[in-house]
Amino acid sequence: MPYRMNVLLCGGTGCVSSGSFNLKLDMEREIERKGLKEEVQVIATGCQGFCAEGPIVIVQPDGVLYCKVTPKDVPILVEEHFLKGRPLQKLLYTPPDETAPVPTLNTIPFFAKQKIVVLRNRGLIDPERIEDYIAADGYMALAKALTEMTPEDVISEIKASALRGRGGGGFPAGIKWETCRHAAKKQNAERMEQLTKEAGGDRFTKPLTQRPIEPVVICNADEGDPGAFMDRSIIECDPHAVIEGMTIAAYAVGARRGFVYVRQEYPLARKRLEKALEQARALGLLGENILGTKVEFDIKIVQGAGAFVCGESTALMASLEGKVGEPRAKYIHTVEYGYKDGPSLLNNVETLANIPLIILRGASWFTSMGTGDVSENPWGGSTGTKVFSLSGTVNNTGLIEVPMGITLREIIYDIGGGIPRGRDFKAVQTGGPSGGFLPAQFLDRSVDFDSLNDAGTMMGSGGMVILDEGTCLVDSARFFVKFLADESCGKCVPCREGLRRSTEILDRIVEGKGRDGDVEILEEMGEVMQDCCLCALGTSAPNPVLTTIRYFRDEYECHIQDHKCPGGVCKDLISYYINPDRCDGCHACVRACPTNGILGEVKQAHSIIESKCIKCGACVEVCKRDAVMHA
Repeated sequence: MPYRMNVLLCGGTGCVSSGSFNLKLDMEREIERKGLKEEVQVIATGCQGFCAEGPIVIVQPDGVLYCKVTPKDVPILVEEHFLKGRPLQKLLYTPPDETAPVPTLNTIPFFAKQKIVVLRNRGLIDPERIEDYIAADGYMALAKALTEMTPEDVISEIKASALRGRGGGGFPAGIKWETCRHAAKKQNAERMEQLTKEAGGDRFTKPLTQRPIEPVVICNADEGDPGAFMDRSIIECDPHAVIEGMTIAAYAVGARRGFVYVRQEYPLARKRLEKALEQARALGLLGENILGTKVEFDIKIVQGAGAFVCGESTALMASLEGKVGEPRAKYIHTVEYGYKDGPSLLNNVETLANIPLIILRGASWFTSMGTGDVSENPWGGSTGTKVFSLSGTVNNTGLIEVPMGITLREIIYDIGGGIPRGRDFKAVQTGGPSGGFLPAQFLDRSVDFDSLNDAGTMMGSGGMVILDEGTCLVDSARFFVKFLADESCGKCVPCREGLRRSTEILDRIVEGKGRDGDVEILEEMGEVMQDCCLCALGTSAPNPVLTTIRYFRDEYECHIQDHKCPGGVCKDLISYYINPDRCDGCHACVRACPTNGILGEVKQAHSIIESKCIKCGACVEVCKRDAVMHA
């Protein structure tokens, strides 16, 4: 008998860390206590994206969304909504600067402008139940590929879709698949020719003692960008979509083995993936004779140690082989000679999760979303959707999926809800730590591979950090360059030394010790790194510096020439004071100050004792009237 009500509780890492698993137990106990066990079902789903408002609860079929639900809310929520059918107003989402709550999921602006493809099952199915995935048309694409299409047909469909790799490079997936299949064929032919030659020129007819050269399929789940959690969330909410995509890829290129390389910081994703693999094997969707055909394929999970550089393809494959995770020169591509010198098809999680829908709905459906003309050339545009992790100083942080071609303004203001506390937007950083910063003049820029590259940044794997007027772009560039310097494998001199020297110069500048010519040296080193570094992580590493110089050069000059920080961030260049005209004497800053460095009576203007101020910014953060200012 179907349940009268389904309660979908977010079980993504963000909500789990906020106690959603315990919340589920509390709900189930309260539901049973109220005698509703046969009518109301609680389901732990994958990440629902609205991370800033978690733990999230969605009640179906009403479509009501509740935010920041705590165990204390459970009794009244069960009583009012689950039993009496009256949505609980105090837990509904209220947009910033508005007073009336928005009750239902589909009318909340954060969700309304999203285009859900890869995240199609988020919040709808239990990721730990293969039955739920199958009920949502799961594995139908695999059945179609294996029974109605040849491997060449599958590759043609992926090529026609113009799907470009979502891991950062943006290389057309179909071309990569085709190259991998051809590489295996070519290497087997060369091997046979060599054996024939060794046999004295006669055609080699003896049985081979070695198996033919076979490609491997590798899923890159080593998501190392700070603040990025797209791949983790996709695995957590829909692990079977990734498995199905890998199996279709294996059929297309002729692989029988696959690996998922996942970082150790993702225990929940790994656990769900392991469970999904067991379920798929049990139903004949992995292993020998998949779906009754002669196709054989299985997947092994390999855990990485969390090194940022292992997101790079050659470093990942070295790590997969048990070697030190260092890149190598790509004169020969890994798709031809990769893992153990064999043909290796590497796609990231999001790319593979797109595959089942492309096979099921067709390439023309996929190309109906996005930009450009890809009818003749997959490089002609950006098709489909892209998943981003939206973070920084924006009202609605979380996981979003949008169509290629949407503008930055729509993402930041319509979906993200704008900048908190009415502050001005200053910049957006895209593409992870080695991405670039774009100022307000690019707010109407289309978000796709080519438009972002033209502006000096990149799509990357999908990190998007919003910065408000209270941000120092020199300090922000320093933060990312320092991260990259720490994570550099040190194998090539331009990357290792370029990042070290850049960090030293940026440290000097934010300390007020910048010199004439520093900016020019940073530019020159950045250009050398772009030309000479061994891998893509190195060639893109100077992007934070080069884009901030390109668009915010005045901030560098202000630090060096005037010894001031326009953003009010660099401690050596600022001093705080309280504007008496704005201060209402609420005492919040007094309570927040760790050094007791603020004086003032309640309801009277306060002041800062300069000798005690350590410029931690705690007073700035808590002041709701923006009365704490910097000079």
